[in-house]
Amino acid sequence: MWNKTALLALFVAGSAQAQQEPLSVIEWLSNPPENLPETVLLEPPVTQTGVQPGVEVTPLEALSQPLGLVSSSVTGLPVDMWQNSDPDRLASLIAQAPLDHNPAMQRLLFTLLLSEARAPTGPNAEETLLLARLDRLMQLGAADPAQSLVQLAGPTNSRERFQRWFDATLLTGDEDRSCTALIAQPHLSQDYAAQIFCKARRGDWSSAALTLEAAHALQVLPPEDLDVLDRFLSPELFEDAEYLPQPDNPDPLSFRLFEAIGERLPSAPLPRAFANADLRDVAGWKAQIEAAERLTRIGALTPNQLLGLYTERDPAASGAVWDRVAAIQKFESALESGKPGAIAKTLPPVWDQMRDVGLEVPFAELFAGRLSQFSLPDPQAENLRWRILLLSDLYETAALSPPNQSQESQFLAALAQGDPGRARTPSPLADAVAQGFAWAAPIPSDIEAMLNNDQLGEAILETMELFAHGARGNLVDLTAAIATLRRVGLEDTARRAALNLLILQAS
Repeated sequence: MWNKTALLALFVAGSAQAQQEPLSVIEWLSNPPENLPETVLLEPPVTQTGVQPGVEVTPLEALSQPLGLVSSSVTGLPVDMWQNSDPDRLASLIAQAPLDHNPAMQRLLFTLLLSEARAPTGPNAEETLLLARLDRLMQLGAADPAQSLVQLAGPTNSRERFQRWFDATLLTGDEDRSCTALIAQPHLSQDYAAQIFCKARRGDWSSAALTLEAAHALQVLPPEDLDVLDRFLSPELFEDAEYLPQPDNPDPLSFRLFEAIGERLPSAPLPRAFANADLRDVAGWKAQIEAAERLTRIGALTPNQLLGLYTERDPAASGAVWDRVAAIQKFESALESGKPGAIAKTLPPVWDQMRDVGLEVPFAELFAGRLSQFSLPDPQAENLRWRILLLSDLYETAALSPPNQSQESQFLAALAQGDPGRARTPSPLADAVAQGFAWAAPIPSDIEAMLNNDQLGEAILETMELFAHGARGNLVDLTAAIATLRRVGLEDTARRAALNLLILQAS
């Protein structure tokens, strides 16, 4: 019989194991409070009487398991945010949610896609929502999160899941994992090209060649696919052959096959997810930088990864990407010198370079901390420094010290503190923003109905549509969107989205 000491030791060991931090699924989510958007402040309800509240009972078998890469305790979004929504409607809203070069909206969408949440009830609802999340992540270029999310869900549970997993791993360079699964379970894909590629990747060249011969005999693949597979398996037979015509719309497998035969396709004209393939060491430094810029601009890559590429070595030439590299490196040197004059001289040129490629907010996130330690002698440079701080997570602190008493600066400072109504509005756009922060600002009746019906996720997606309409000039929708964001607890998102809109449109 076990004694009390043994039982106590076993209990302590089990508790320690249960309290271990989970492993990070992808690098850019290793520190969620920094890399993910602001949390939703959903306070628990407070009873107004002593009457016992009603209890809602739901059969356990009717609830799907919450699925997501980031805990709801980090994002602040409840696990039942998709409750009572139609899964097909959610899939449509997720696919179409506009971003309009507003990083605050980008962060909000990534939060919705990655937050741990339970699918609505209903036949095939879980699969419909999962595939919609995966497809939008890939459309945004976030191949790493897409791969991790489908792996968490079970990538071999269906052919549809496996296809998305396979595509993601091909672009991240992790195809050995999905190929191993395909060889073990060939029914996961009826694509002969995938079977041939994976057999070759796993070293079974004879089986790959036999499958290719069968594909030729049965004519189950287009001639252009057979041509590239022939060169993939027998490169020595085509050493002096002309290059194959480049496909117009290659899938990830075709992209990797062309890479394998030495005829690498440029990723720039292809969908954003293909840029992930250029982050690997097989691509040149210029291609890596351009791919990182493309992904960082949409929020699919952390700014720190882009900065690492910018500062990896001295620029190889001048013009285009090399001018950005040189500007970043000169600015960093000025910051390290600690001389306000040098910073004031290098800040406007590097800002112009970042603005040309839509990387103003990632730049602010990278350098706001160090810029906040200085006050620049040149008034224009100081005003620019302050606006950069307003685009970062230091916006509330920056708002306490506007660089001048101009109407615009005073309004931006008041907005950053959540009270734009106390300042005069410098434009109709600013006036619409201020109205959204008014105490009694109404929200659209259809969104109100969604919130009353516990359809929080759907309501947020609809609000993103409203904000995009407002950013394009429909000021009534802009006011409604900001009011709704604040109503559901997304105060930080509302402020930062408005600051992004006003500052970036004016720059």
